[in-house]
Amino acid sequence: MLSRAFSSLVVFLLGLAALGASLPAQSADVDKSTLVWHQVTDWDVEGRAWTDHERLRFYDRFPVAAKTMVTEAVWNLSRSSTGMVARFMTDSPSIWVNFELMSSSFNGRNMSPMGASGFDLYARDDEGKWRWVESTGPGEVKARTKVVAGLAPGEREYALYLPLRNGINDLQIGVDASAAFTGLAPREVRPIVFYGTSINHGASASRAGMVHTAILGRWFDRPVVNLGFAGNGRMHAAVGEWLGKIDAAVFVIDCLPNLNAEKVRQRAVPLVKQLRAARPGTPIVLVEDRRNTNSWILPARNAHHDANHAALQEAYESLQAEGVEELYYIPGDDLMGHDSEATADGSHPSDLGFMRQAEVFFPVLQEALAGR
Repeated sequence: MLSRAFSSLVVFLLGLAALGASLPAQSADVDKSTLVWHQVTDWDVEGRAWTDHERLRFYDRFPVAAKTMVTEAVWNLSRSSTGMVARFMTDSPSIWVNFELMSSSFNGRNMSPMGASGFDLYARDDEGKWRWVESTGPGEVKARTKVVAGLAPGEREYALYLPLRNGINDLQIGVDASAAFTGLAPREVRPIVFYGTSINHGASASRAGMVHTAILGRWFDRPVVNLGFAGNGRMHAAVGEWLGKIDAAVFVIDCLPNLNAEKVRQRAVPLVKQLRAARPGTPIVLVEDRRNTNSWILPARNAHHDANHAALQEAYESLQAEGVEELYYIPGDDLMGHDSEATADGSHPSDLGFMRQAEVFFPVLQEALAGR
């Protein structure tokens, strides 16, 4: 009995050691006093729409004027920095972040602290392709934390993805005092705009750069606006009004996981017509909901997906019959694959699920974006 208890204690202590090793590196190998800090608000982030409207906080997704228009739930969810990216050039051998998060709740039921509240760094390689560099998760609400050190010499472009499910009060990027640094303003390219649910909002990506919206942004090398609202992507007309104010390259409407067939029939056609009236020539992509990966053994859930898909197909065919142009459609059956292995909980994609989803979206968006 004693031997078994001792073994359990050893396993527990080893687990604590592994957890400690995964926490963000602090200042053991770098004197933070030698760093130079650059305030991100000095050059702006990509992924913020409506930049000519006043905000309560710089990193809120919706401007303050939307507060009385959208539901309280959507407003509260819009305060996360989902989809925002800080781009910069530097030759610094180390990169740090000095941040203050909005909330001390670092994770959710189906998201890790790294994915919900962490920072995710990418860089262009010598061929100009975006490649992952390092991530850091929160240990506290306010901290100065090393993202990476020991970088190969040379100046390159970096993209820092901001937290998916937390908000930011303040963010600075730190580099070595002797390093060059240039903050890169948002590119003057029309963005891909996603309106959807908790899946768009990031559940259950391991880190911010692994949501399908971010993956597609890298593949197309184009800015992305992510308007995912967990549990509240419901084709609301108030959100549609704000969508119509964006000069988008394409709108992707991916709300079915938060709706039933009746609501799809009520809201899909009016939302498309609302967007078409505001942006006559902008492509619109309608997306069926993914099937829960355990729906193969849950008949009621499978029937729910069948009904949702049928309702959206009816809306699509009705809009086509009325002559609505630049309308595209993505079926849902292949979004998560067919092996039941691509979600964290049957509903929300893991990194594997997000990659599969991006692969299904890609050819449709490629066609919609042709010449834009």
